[in-house]
Amino acid sequence: MRALVCKAYGSPDDLVVEEQDEPIAAPGEIVVDIKAAGLNFPDVLVIGGQYQVQTPPPFVPGHEAAGIASAVAADVEGIAVGDRVIITPSGGAFAEKCAVDANLAMPIPDGLDFGQAAGFTITYSTSYHALTQSANLQRGETVLVLGAAGGVGITAVEIAKAMGANVIAAASTDDKLEFAVSAGADETVNYSDVSLREAVKEISNGVGVDVVYDPVGGEIGEQALRTVARHGRYLVIGFASGRIPEFPANLVLLKEASIIGVWWGPWAGRNPKLQAQNLEAMREMIAAGQLQPRVTKSYALDEFREAFRAITTRRVRGKIVFRMD
Repeated sequence: MRALVCKAYGSPDDLVVEEQDEPIAAPGEIVVDIKAAGLNFPDVLVIGGQYQVQTPPPFVPGHEAAGIASAVAADVEGIAVGDRVIITPSGGAFAEKCAVDANLAMPIPDGLDFGQAAGFTITYSTSYHALTQSANLQRGETVLVLGAAGGVGITAVEIAKAMGANVIAAASTDDKLEFAVSAGADETVNYSDVSLREAVKEISNGVGVDVVYDPVGGEIGEQALRTVARHGRYLVIGFASGRIPEFPANLVLLKEASIIGVWWGPWAGRNPKLQAQNLEAMREMIAAGQLQPRVTKSYALDEFREAFRAITTRRVRGKIVFRMD
């Protein structure tokens, strides 16, 4: 089988596509013929040896994919050869086949093709967990989403809107903001043209926002904290800008606000029942037409440099995937 391999920590440009032995299903595992695999910003950090959890090279990156189960270990129940599944392995998704613990597989929700399914689990689960368990978002509250057209940002827009919130989408270009509006954003702020703080102050009539969803960090994240209303919640999702923001503790005190870190993967591992409930809730949202995973670009495995460049230069709108076929 063909696989994308990280030989040493560094740039995604240094990855190589090579032939590897096909995996075999060990006890408790299934093998999936990958049809599509989702790319995420953390993949860049993993390849660079900069992620919170490091995998020693050489390894095949990729943490979410969709395909067809082609082998199932004898002790696995609930999955059969031929089933269409989504998987979230700890690595190995950027390949034509992947062996994975059966507990990390789920049926593809009705209405999603392989590309949509491949980009569903990590981004949507991150946003649903952030807005539900972390922020306890309530109907009628206002959510400010930074990087609102990106992989996780656009899911936060969709989910917050489906939960009955008022959504302010913030991004760096008008095209990105139009994309966020198509996902349900009520108001928009182009923070390349105007002060984020002043724009949100005007939109909220000086009150501020109840929740900030921040996958960007940096200066924009620091500005966004100042838009939080009294008792507001600031969700730290990631640092796509490349810089970790520095927050003034006195501002948090004065607003009686909360800064909450969100790291979905380990949380899901510790709380499998809650994660299953989250997935079921999102499946219902898909069935109701409230969520529509937006895959805006597909790449062949040999086009990996172009695919990763789209992520690192922050040109991605919605989700991009590798198509193994």
